[in-house]
Amino acid sequence: MSKSPGHQKWPEHKVREIPVGERVTVELNGQLVADSRNVIRVDEDGSPARYYFPRGDVRMDKLQRTATTSQCPFKGTAHYFSLSMEGGNGGKLDDSVWTYEEPFDEHQALKDRVAFYDDKYRNIHVRVT
Repeated sequence: MSKSPGHQKWPEHKVREIPVGERVTVELNGQLVADSRNVIRVDEDGSPARYYFPRGDVRMDKLQRTATTSQCPFKGTAHYFSLSMEGGNGGKLDDSVWTYEEPFDEHQALKDRVAFYDDKYRNIHVRVT
């Protein structure tokens, strides 16, 4: 792997990874999509808190990989998934889930975990219990 260019260029920018230690769930339209006690909360300056779930605790059958990627100078290249909705009108939430498959050295704990845009899509609910 490699060092994060973001942390080198902006050392004052904080990206904190905190093991939650409690059960965290994700629901979409009342259906359980993720359920884990092994979640990492990421608090990054200028961004809302994000919860990263191990793939084994996520209904990966509800996710469809898209061609979308984005580059974070602190964490690396994010790859995106759309999340399928059941019931009602069905459909999917495009690029509503992302993962870092090859994160920079400073954020290896996020490797192959997924996070959800619960602030962007109102019907995705992340709960810590």
